[in-house]
Order: sequence, then structure tokens, then C-alpha cells
Amino acid sequence: MSAMDVSLHTLKINDPFLGQYQQLVRDVVIPYQWDALNDRITDAEPSHAIENFRIAAGLKEGEYYGMVFQDSDVAKWLEAVAWSLCQMPDPLLEKTADEVIELVAAAQCEDGYLNTYFTVKAPAERWTNLAECHELYCAGHMIEAGVAFFQATGKRRLLKVVCRLADHIDQVFGPAENQLHGYPGHPEIELALTRLFEVTQQPRYLTLASYFVEQRGTQPHFYDIEYEKRGKTSYWNTYGPAWMVRDKAYSQAHQPIAQQQTATGHAVRFVYLMAGVAHLARLSNDAQKRQHCLRLWNNMVQRQLYITGGIGAQSSGEAFTSDYDLPNDTVYAESCASIGLMMFARRMLEMEADSQYADVMERALYNTVLGGMALDGKHFFYVNPLEVHPRSLRFNHIYDHVKPVRQRWFGCACCPPNIARTLTSLGHYIYTPREEALYINLYVGNSVEIPVGDQALRLQISGHYPWQETIRITIDSPEPVTHTLALRLPDWCAEPQVMLNGDEPPKTIRKGYLHITRRWQQGDTIQLTLPMPVRRIYGNPLLRHVAGKVAIQRGPLVYCLEQADNGDALHNLWLPRNAAFTTIDGKGVLAHQTVIQAEGIRQTAHQPQTQALWQYDQPPGERQTQTLTFIPWFSWANRGEGEMRVWVNEE
Repeated sequence: MSAMDVSLHTLKINDPFLGQYQQLVRDVVIPYQWDALNDRITDAEPSHAIENFRIAAGLKEGEYYGMVFQDSDVAKWLEAVAWSLCQMPDPLLEKTADEVIELVAAAQCEDGYLNTYFTVKAPAERWTNLAECHELYCAGHMIEAGVAFFQATGKRRLLKVVCRLADHIDQVFGPAENQLHGYPGHPEIELALTRLFEVTQQPRYLTLASYFVEQRGTQPHFYDIEYEKRGKTSYWNTYGPAWMVRDKAYSQAHQPIAQQQTATGHAVRFVYLMAGVAHLARLSNDAQKRQHCLRLWNNMVQRQLYITGGIGAQSSGEAFTSDYDLPNDTVYAESCASIGLMMFARRMLEMEADSQYADVMERALYNTVLGGMALDGKHFFYVNPLEVHPRSLRFNHIYDHVKPVRQRWFGCACCPPNIARTLTSLGHYIYTPREEALYINLYVGNSVEIPVGDQALRLQISGHYPWQETIRITIDSPEPVTHTLALRLPDWCAEPQVMLNGDEPPKTIRKGYLHITRRWQQGDTIQLTLPMPVRRIYGNPLLRHVAGKVAIQRGPLVYCLEQADNGDALHNLWLPRNAAFTTIDGKGVLAHQTVIQAEGIRQTAHQPQTQALWQYDQPPGERQTQTLTFIPWFSWANRGEGEMRVWVNEE
């Protein structure tokens, strides 16, 4: 059965936890990022993104500044604004967004082309360097913003702009002799075109998305052809001339997707590509593309996924490495990669209602995606390590990408607006409505109205997830509606309990969802109890970086030790196998969070700096008992610079 999207007009998030995050995005993040895009933040790297559009529109004189993909920051900001306006009308913000949209429209060329870098800096070089220069990536993000703004506000201004852009791209690319037979170095256009098709029902957009997917990696290789055509010049020289052209696996262009066996290359590109392929597979009912998605999903989550929902183990190429290679301190795990993982998981759920996809989606959301932004909404992580030793970062260049505290902004600022658009569009991830059932993926407090035939099923979810175990689902439909609710039973919960109007319903469980079918009436109440004991996580024996160590999880949240609570030298702390856990309420910036404590051991020595570097036969120093305090990993680095680690020595 096909999946349908949830209209965010009928879904209102009122969750005590993630609802506060949405309010933070509305009140702080969107205005802050608007200031960043306009270069008003004095102690942060300049953006120049809005200024680039003014120059491209002929409203100002000046030079292009910033990354070649700087336009995408504006597009993601517009998308965040669109979904935020669904949650809470804001006439002043909407007016600002309308003005930005007019600016974008003014920067569009007569033939529909839209990209400020090439318009301002290199107009003769349009579409000559797909491998390196992000034209289709920027177009994809602007198309997504146009779709979002139309769905959120009903306004067609930006939608018309992006349809002109998509039509231009459709003329330039395709199988005809006078067209380019290429595809993007950074996927994004594939997903954007499928979303544009859903809004416009124009088949050419779906055909073009399919062309980009199926042309990828074919021979003779397009990246080589265009490299020769432009006189063997390169835009990036990070790893030597033409490294992006040579290393085709970096952009998943080394083989056709049908032949690819493992998640490889730049992690963000991989999950953006696969989200597009999955969306396309569902819309076109393509069984082969679905199999490609399954094969590559399984490799990624079974062999290359961090317990925090991070992907991309190395800084070189921001990329996957090999199966079971998941270092904790040099990890990259870009915030955008976990957002892309959520996008991929959501499309897999729409194609096949299997809770494994929602489990991964939840893991990415509650850990890496939330952790990518500080609790104040004004500082951000690009890279999300599982272990940090700040004193080493300053001198060892293998850690050049790792930051011990979140940054105000970035020259490459893809992550901050991506986090904002994800948090404002959370309603798209909570449910998967299908003809046979309404699948509830995430237990985020909300009220929603879902069409069921010519009727409407209204329900509310309430509780204090992820801190408390009880969730209530209450039916609020004035007229009875016969339908199936499918409740996800999370993989971290060993003994879920469900009561319907005080009685235990029949347990019909399929692919991790408990199905309850009945004639739902106003006042019907499901009480779902998901016990949240503190659980120990152990790595597969092939994961060498976590051998002899243990990680702590409660509910969907991964926990960590931080220097602020436990002192320095966290590598000298041990958690006994039989240690009991207690939960306490967090304080200060950790207020309203659950903190975990256990009695542990510290290996210590008197004045170790005066001792020999190595010692024979006897371990140095002595062992002392110490209370270990674990905090939710997404909250680390909100109390100043200090050590942190997720994986702890186990005795």
C-alpha cells in the first residue's frame, strides 16, 4: 500500500521536550540564522549568502563570497521558516520570507537558471563541472524550499520560481543527443524532484529524477568527459587536482547504484541519494530500486552506524570507511549526515512499514541531530564525536575537524539551517499514514487529524517522552472511525505494555508494530508503557574501538561521561559489571533532563607526571571508588570545554 504525507496544518506538536525545541527554533534559531545569513554576527565566520543574491539580482555591486554552495543555506532557512509558520503564524517572519523569495526570483535568469555563484562569478561555466560544483544540489534545496513554502502557506511565488528552474534543468539534462548526460556530484536534486512531482503531478519531474539516478556511474563516465571538456581544470584541490573526479566512490558515482554493495563515500551524499532513490522507488513502484535501497540500508545500519545515530567514520572525505571501523575520537558523524539518515529512514518506512527504520530514525533524532545544536540555539556542531580530550585536539592534526565546544557559525554552514528545517518539520516523521493503518513511529506529544477514506481520525499523543515511560494516545474524533493504529515497539524496550480503555488488547505484532483495529470513538484511550531501565550496550566483537568497553542508554537516549561531573582523565574511570544505576533530576542547563549515576572506580596515581612513562609488572597508582555521573550525550559541551566519552571501561 502506498504511504501518504501528513499535513502539518492539521498536526500541532505540543510535546514538553521537542515542543520546546520547536519553540527555540521559532524564537531564537531562525532569527539568529537570519542574522548570520546577513553577516550581523560579529564573532562568527561571515556568510554573505543574502548579499550574493542581491548582487546576482543586480541590486548591488560586489564580488561573490563564500562556498560554491552558499545558496543552499538560504534555501534551507526558507524551508525552516515555512514549516515554522505551520506551527505558529508569524506575520513579520512571513513578510521577511516573502522578501527573500522576491530576492531569489530577481536573481533568477531569464531561462530559469538560478545559482548566484555562476551568475555573479562564472557565467560562462554553467553546467561544466557537475562533479565538484553543486549546481544541482543548490537547485534541489531551493526546490524543496519552494515545495515547503507552498504546502505551508499556499503561496505559489517560490514554487513558480523552482518550477522554472526544474524546467530549465529538464531541458539541459536527459538522454537526447543535445542534452548533458550527467548527474550531480552532491545528490539532493533527486529527492527534490520527486517532491516537486507530488505537488505538481508533472511526470517530467519524476522522469528527470529517475534519469539522474539511473545514469549515475554508467560508462563512459560523465565526470571524466566533462573534465576533459573543461581542459582538465578543478575547483577543489583538497587532496590534489581533480580528486573528486578521480575518487568517484566519494560521490557514489563509481558504479551504477544497481551494482553498489556497500555504503561508501561522503556520508551526506550517500543518504541524500538513497532518500531520493527510496522516494522514487515508492512513487514508481520499482521493485528493483527498492532492493537497492534495502541492500545498502542493511550494510549501513548493520556495519557502519554509530550508537548515536551518526554515520561517516572519517574526516577524509567526510566519509564511510569499511565495515566495523567506527573510531570514537576521530569520528566525523556530520550533523547533516544524521539528518539525511532520518530522511532515508522515513522513505523506507513509507515504502515498507518496518519498525527497524523508525528505530534508526529515532536514534539519529534524539542523539546526533539534537546534539548538533547547543541548548541555547546559537551554537552548533558540524562534527559529533563520541570521545573528546581537548588538550590533544590542539596539537594532533588527526583531530583538526573535532571541536570541544559548539561554534557560532561556519564558513561551510550546511548543518545549522539543516537542523532548523528538520526540527520544524518533525511532524513528517511522527506518523506514516497508509491505507491499511496509521503507523505511529515517534512518541512526540501532538494532536493530529488524518484522513481515513472520506472521514477523519483525530488523535492526541501525550506524555513526557523520552524521560518518562508512559504515553497516552487519545481519540478525539467526533464521529466513529474504523481504522488500524499501529504502535511502534522500540528495539530498546524489552517489555512494552499496552492497555486500551483499561483492558489489554489482542497482541497482533507485525514488523515491530502492534496493530489495533477497531471502530474508534471519541474518548478511546491507549496507554502505552515503555519501561526505561538503564541498559548497557556492548559492541560487536569486530568493533575494535569499543573492546572491553560499555555504553549506557536509557530509552532512546545514549549517555556519556563529561568532565564537568566526573573530573578529568575519563579514560581512568571504570564501570563495574555489577554496578547499580540510579536516576536523578538534572540541574542548571540540564534541568528537566534525567541524569544517571553509578558507583565506579578511578585508577589514580600520586603525581603521575613525575613517574616513568612505562612501568613493569605492577599497575601504577591505586584504585578509588567514585560516583560516575552520566548525562544525555546530546547535552554535552553546554557547560564549557572539557573531556567527554560515551564508551567507558568496564570491569
